Amino acid sequence: MAQTTPLSLIRQLALALPMALATLAAMTAPARSATSQPAPLSGSARPVIEHFLLSQTAGLPGKVGITVNTPMSGALPPCEALEPFLPSGARLWGRVSVGVRCNANHPWTRYVPAYIAVVGTYYVAARPINAGQALTLADATVHEGDLTTLPGSVIVDPAQLNGVIASNQIASGAPLRRELLRAVAVVQQGQTVKVVTQGAGFVVSTEGKAMTNAAAGAVVWVKMQGGQLLSGIVHPDGTVERPN
Repeated sequence: MAQTTPLSLIRQLALALPMALATLAAMTAPARSATSQPAPLSGSARPVIEHFLLSQTAGLPGKVGITVNTPMSGALPPCEALEPFLPSGARLWGRVSVGVRCNANHPWTRYVPAYIAVVGTYYVAARPINAGQALTLADATVHEGDLTTLPGSVIVDPAQLNGVIASNQIASGAPLRRELLRAVAVVQQGQTVKVVTQGAGFVVSTEGKAMTNAAAGAVVWVKMQGGQLLSGIVHPDGTVERPN
C-alpha cells in the first residue's frame, strides 16, 4: 500500500479546500438572505411609535410614510405605559432610531429602527443644460419620489428656478440642486446704481458705482461720489436700498 507523502497531502488539501468553502457558502447563503431584511415590529408598541412619528412629521412637505422595524435585540417587552422619544440630534428624515421608554413597574428603555419616507415633487432637467445657461420652467420637469433619498438641496419649489443660471453642465433627467445654480447678477461691477435711503417721512436717492456683481436680494458695496463706501440690498430693478 502506497504511503501518502506530506507533499501529496498538502496538494490534496489545496484541491479540497475551495470545494469545501463553496459548499459552506451555499449552505449559509439562504440563512443570510433570510435575515437581511428587517422584520416589522409587532405588538402594541408599533401603533404608539407610528402615531408619535406622524405627529412629529406633520410639518414636512409631501406625503409621509412610516415603517417601524424590530430592533436587533428582539421584540419589545410588554408594557402598559409606553413613552416614545427622539434621541438628541435625531432627524425625522429617512432612517431614524426612536427611543421607547416603559414607565411601568419594571421600567426599561429600547431603541427601535424606523424609516420615514417623504413622497413629494421635485424638479429635474428636462433637457441637457449648458453651464451659463439661464433657466426657465421649460427647462425643468416635475417628478415625484421619496425626498429622503435625494440630496437636501434638490429644487422642490418652482420659484427657485426664477432668475438663475446653471453653474455647471447638467445632464438631462438629473435632479436640479441649488449648488448647481446661481442667481443672475442684476448689478455689474463698476455699474452706476441708484442708492435709496428711506426713513420716517423721507426718501433720499443718490448714485454710486457698484464694487462687485450682485444678484437680486444680495448685499452689495457701493462707492459714492465722495469716495464713501456704503452697503445695501439689491432690488430686482438694480436699485440698491440701504437699511434704516
